[in-house]
Amino acid sequence: MSERGGIFAGDDPFALARQWLAEAETSEPNDANAIALATVDSNGLPDVRMVLLKEIEPAAFVFYTNYGSAKAHELDGAGKAAFVLHWKSLRRQIRVRGAVSREDGLLADEYYASRSLKSRLGAWASRQSQPLESRAALMAEVAKVTARLGPNPPRPPFWGGYRIIPSQIEFWADGAFRLHDRFVWRREGTDKDWKIERLNP
Repeated sequence: MSERGGIFAGDDPFALARQWLAEAETSEPNDANAIALATVDSNGLPDVRMVLLKEIEPAAFVFYTNYGSAKAHELDGAGKAAFVLHWKSLRRQIRVRGAVSREDGLLADEYYASRSLKSRLGAWASRQSQPLESRAALMAEVAKVTARLGPNPPRPPFWGGYRIIPSQIEFWADGAFRLHDRFVWRREGTDKDWKIERLNP
């Protein structure tokens, strides 16, 4: 453990993740909090897409989506997911795997209320992942929702968050000659103690 210093130092992986993200926010040109979220469908076929990580809690990672979307069905069905944060400017990445649960309460209400009005209305108008006749049809639905809900729409009942509680977090940094530095934090079940190992690149 003595060699796990510098950018890898610390005894809290969530604090370390917040630190790396804060550094990336000063150097990444767009969306430093973008994650590639991986799920599996009922046939075990993997799927992946980019979403925005909105919170690194003391013991979990949180993002938001439409509960009618393909990703939501896969998250609810499997109860597990993985994601990677990758920053080209820092030449670093964080990989996370773990169990998933919905965030459908006050935190979701607060985040929804913090979004721009157009984004809030768009959440009502979009039937995410469902076939769409045309962009004009989508914009017509936005207009209908705007007229019906006005300037302070409530959070849709079909929209909210997901919390990933990790069993594994890997911190990766680029090394010369592709001899990268990798440290993986693992824990089993409800165990609160992390086992930390250096991995070969």
